[in-house]
Amino acid sequence: MAGTARRVRSGSSWEQTFGSARAVEAGDRVLVAGTTAFSGTVLHGEGDPYEQAKAAFTNALDALAEFGLGADSVVRTRMYLVHARDVDPVGRAHRELFEAVLPAASLFVVSGFVDSRVLVEVELEAYRPAAREDRGAPRP
Repeated sequence: MAGTARRVRSGSSWEQTFGSARAVEAGDRVLVAGTTAFSGTVLHGEGDPYEQAKAAFTNALDALAEFGLGADSVVRTRMYLVHARDVDPVGRAHRELFEAVLPAASLFVVSGFVDSRVLVEVELEAYRPAAREDRGAPRP
């Protein structure tokens, strides 16, 4: 149905508390909300920004997979860090996952997260080209 957004939840208690979804597909875009290294109540890579970044991106990519998309569909990433000193390890994790794709990327240093053990939070935007109904028509 045109104009309808599809939503996926991860089961995070924050989604219930705030009334939000992990990811939303709207048209040819899928937006993945801020995602951390938590899986349920387990924080992966506690104290390690590289491991937290890898786990957070993996969780975000898992949300994209619900829409049949993977890392090759990612067009934009946002990384939020508590410490500027963590730029290199988080950047290394990003490069390992997205070097072949080269999404537009932004990195921000923030004052903190709700859970003080979290060092990294990430967001993704993915693009799914819509099937053109007028495939035979020349492009402008």
